[in-house]
Amino acid sequence: MFTKLTEYEGITEYNLDANDLKVLLVPRRAAPVAAFMVVYRVGSRNEAVGHTGATHLLEHMLFKGTPTYNKQNGTQIAAVLQKQGAVFNADTWFDRTRYYEMLPSDQLELAIHLEADRMRNSFIADSDRQSEMTVVRNELDRGENEPSRILDERLWAMAFREHPYHHPTIGWRSDVEGVPTSRLKEFYDVYYHPNNATAIVVGDFDDQAALDLIAKHFGKIPASPQPIPPMYTTEPKQEGEIRFKLRRAGQLGLVEIGWRIPDARHEDTAALTLLDHVLSAGVTSRLYQALVETQLAVDEHAQSNQFVDAGLFTIDVTLRPGVEHAVAEQAVLDVIEKLKTEDVSDKELQKAKNLILTQMIYVRDSPFGVISAIGEAEASAGWRSFIDLPMAIETVTAADIRRMANEYFTEDNRTVGWFIPKEEEFFELEEA
Repeated sequence: MFTKLTEYEGITEYNLDANDLKVLLVPRRAAPVAAFMVVYRVGSRNEAVGHTGATHLLEHMLFKGTPTYNKQNGTQIAAVLQKQGAVFNADTWFDRTRYYEMLPSDQLELAIHLEADRMRNSFIADSDRQSEMTVVRNELDRGENEPSRILDERLWAMAFREHPYHHPTIGWRSDVEGVPTSRLKEFYDVYYHPNNATAIVVGDFDDQAALDLIAKHFGKIPASPQPIPPMYTTEPKQEGEIRFKLRRAGQLGLVEIGWRIPDARHEDTAALTLLDHVLSAGVTSRLYQALVETQLAVDEHAQSNQFVDAGLFTIDVTLRPGVEHAVAEQAVLDVIEKLKTEDVSDKELQKAKNLILTQMIYVRDSPFGVISAIGEAEASAGWRSFIDLPMAIETVTAADIRRMANEYFTEDNRTVGWFIPKEEEFFELEEA
């Protein structure tokens, strides 16, 4: 029924022989609670023009029910889970879609049955598409009113010309509004299969009992009739700086800079994660000192975004009123240039390591925190990176930071975007 593939630091991986569903068991018996998650290896990375946002829209529609769980017979998914006091939701990102529940241990079968049922039996009805399209369009409207979000969206669209990371996960508006239900159903039928998913159980459960429940409910689902289509588009090397300006209604100017960096499986992942903390974690961080303390900015943030394919290391800055974009941008670039010529101090490096490791300990303190982190790791670099990253963080040296700054943070490898607030025009009626 199951083939045990490996056991590593308290996580056991199995393969469900009937359909190649990957299963991860992570016992944590501190409290009578269990979390269950299904991670599908499909996200906006698997979309193309015409159906961008399909994964996110399907995420909404998979809560609309199945012949077993539906509003008409009083077993709506949300109502059934809420009755058991469950915490539940789903989310979509570039490389994956995740559906999850955390609930009392004796209700684990409910979560397993529900996820197995909607894997292949979800209603993909046109009426649901129309109602959920309106919900997603409202999300788009809210995003359009957030300057930082819209600038970030445009930055990724400029930095990636050919790769699907060019598209926002929520999709382009015209695709969200116009995609036919038949196209969504086709997308569902291509990607939502056990051989394109990982089921994860974390918390208070008996291993064999959990495997039996997974076999009972998922074992009857066949693997996809055709191989899961690979995403084969690669982004060519950037051959020069890309710049753009975005003028929209807003209060404060913004600067965002992105540099292309390797995928999440690359050996520099830990060092890049450490670098974003050196740059922007806390009031003593380099960007805070260079921008906020000098009254150039009211906020700054650095983020290493690493996925299945090459991503972006981004720095975004919210300007103080009256500060010119060029001045703030140059302050950021000065910080980056200094990293290329001078090693960060041992004290600075250790502080960043301590912050990351403390955050990881905090996240891993609950079944939901653990399952969320494992699910994210599984979708990008593989679940083992959940275990290995803290150890990799400890081994990063100042020389690693300096090497990366020189290798990745070059002019030809960067994309720069400015958000320039545009004054809204007001017209007064002339008196007769």
